[in-house]
Amino acid sequence: MSVRSLTATLGAACSAFALLLAAPGSASAATGQFHYTYTTAEGYEAVGFLNSPASGTCINLTAPGFAPGTASRAPQNRTDATATVFLNADCEGDTYYTLRPGADGSDRLLLRSVVFS
Repeated sequence: MSVRSLTATLGAACSAFALLLAAPGSASAATGQFHYTYTTAEGYEAVGFLNSPASGTCINLTAPGFAPGTASRAPQNRTDATATVFLNADCEGDTYYTLRPGADGSDRLLLRSVVFS
């Protein structure tokens, strides 16, 4: 192999590597389900869930019949990602709890939003 072809090959490889680094990554998602319990407007207990939720994005939990200001409870993290649940909407405030993959929160753990890492 000549020096010229070796230089061209090396240049092409470096260009391909640089292009790979510059390309945006695909959005990641937690694999599995996240469950939570809530009370309907009629007073019935129900279970809500998120299927393979997006990672790094705050998700406000809403359910049919939710009265303004009510919170969900008893989260179950059946995903492969860590879930941080917040008492406030929009993943704000200093009242939060972290659930590792496969972990359950207590029935007294209240939440209004969640973010997955």
